[in-house]
Amino acid sequence: MSTNLSLQTRRRARLRYQLRQKSSGRPRLSVFRSGKHIYAQIIDDAAGKTVAAASTLDKDLKAALKTGADKDAATAVGKLIAERSKAAGVVAVVFDRGSYLYHGRVKALAEAAREGGLDF
Repeated sequence: MSTNLSLQTRRRARLRYQLRQKSSGRPRLSVFRSGKHIYAQIIDDAAGKTVAAASTLDKDLKAALKTGADKDAATAVGKLIAERSKAAGVVAVVFDRGSYLYHGRVKALAEAAREGGLDF
């Protein structure tokens, strides 16, 4: 089990290093995916603050979704994070998929955030 965790940590660190090289001061759209829910945050690393956040646990989404662990839920979270980030004045971000592949729920969230108006 610890080997899997260390591989996951190494993948996340490798991706964050690459993002730091390309970010040019943009905030980071970070995604966390669990077995039951999906979470997204817009993080300003320069200030060390979370600008906006959305997840399937939000009251607005929780009532409307059948489950928090499918592509429909990820799409709803992507649209919500795009709305909240635009309200906070953030339009251009860097997508941080963590240690997850750009596939399935992570891809659905990213595409919905792009459709919602985020630029990455």
